[in-house]
Amino acid sequence: MTETQKAHHSEQTKSNLKSRLNRIEGQVKAINRMIDEDVYCDDVLTQIRATRSALNSVATKLLDHHMKSCIMDKVNQGEQQEAMDELLVTFQKLMKD
Repeated sequence: MTETQKAHHSEQTKSNLKSRLNRIEGQVKAINRMIDEDVYCDDVLTQIRATRSALNSVATKLLDHHMKSCIMDKVNQGEQQEAMDELLVTFQKLMKD
């Protein structure tokens, strides 16, 4: 994101995303505690999988908003090629491990 580009999330969207991220933060702290407490590896891995799933859910919500708002704004302004290029880069970022 460049300095001039900003997302325009509604307060409801921000609240939803922040709530999800706060839960994820709690999950990460729990994983850290599990490691300290020598919890069985499979149980820790289960918690990691759940945390990764929660992060993917946040990413999906953000991608949905990005496509319906940011990308559509560019398309509506006649910047179709730029919008598609940006969307491709976004998908490439999400696909990387």
